[in-house]
Amino acid sequence: MEYLKLNNDMQMPVMGLGTFLMSPAEAEAAATAALAAGYEHVDTANAYMNERAVGRAIAKSGVAREKIFVSTKLWPSVYEAGDAAVDATLARLGLDYVDMLILHQPVGNYLAAWETMERAYRAGKVRALGLSNFSQDKIAEVIERAEVTPQLVTVECHPYHQQCDLRAYLEPYGTVIEAWYPLGHGDAGLQQEGVFQRLAEKYGKSPAQVILRWHTQMGTSVIPGSKNPAHIADNADIFDFALTDEEMAEVSQLDGTKTYYEQTDEALASYLNMRPDFDAQE
Repeated sequence: MEYLKLNNDMQMPVMGLGTFLMSPAEAEAAATAALAAGYEHVDTANAYMNERAVGRAIAKSGVAREKIFVSTKLWPSVYEAGDAAVDATLARLGLDYVDMLILHQPVGNYLAAWETMERAYRAGKVRALGLSNFSQDKIAEVIERAEVTPQLVTVECHPYHQQCDLRAYLEPYGTVIEAWYPLGHGDAGLQQEGVFQRLAEKYGKSPAQVILRWHTQMGTSVIPGSKNPAHIADNADIFDFALTDEEMAEVSQLDGTKTYYEQTDEALASYLNMRPDFDAQE
């Protein structure tokens, strides 16, 4: 495993398991397989409805708690719930603290929610704070008001959409970018790009492994999701080779090709009306 140094001097594993769109049973099995394969980071969220399952996988893994970096996200419907929302999240996970707590969407009273997270951070319930799906202007709004500068911003990021402007903006703050859709939302065309086919053959890796290695060499945290234990293990088998500067530059030529996610005002508004019973999850 390789690690990223956050702006509060924490060490964060550069690779983790994402559990988006996994049922509780699937998330528990995937997290169990990942921890057995040497993963040190598992990512979940209120809205994934699988926090309890991830907590069960952690509890039965046999891995010391301090060796596992746990990330979760607060959903907008609990932004006004204050400290109770953080405590409920910890209770579902069965943990005394999480390593990274993230605001999931830039809607609702996210500035008040950030203050709640800062209190949890100072109380030791949370070790680092992040933002998800926030545009650069809204990230700037949080930073301007924050006492704790975000340690992480998680956004769509892949070779077709490399987030160069956002990287430049965040660099002075030491804020790390985490990629969701690191493999292009399962776009087979991305993995079939000539550069990845050629590099996969050169290094004896799959195109997916080459793409994930490109991410980590860019200093990006990646949380690919998989329910297949073999794929989970393969995704982490990327630390025994390194792309050259010339190869990294070649991948950079793909930037600006396409994105897969469009954030609309209508979608953001709908999130405020989504109020799942998080404590009812299995």
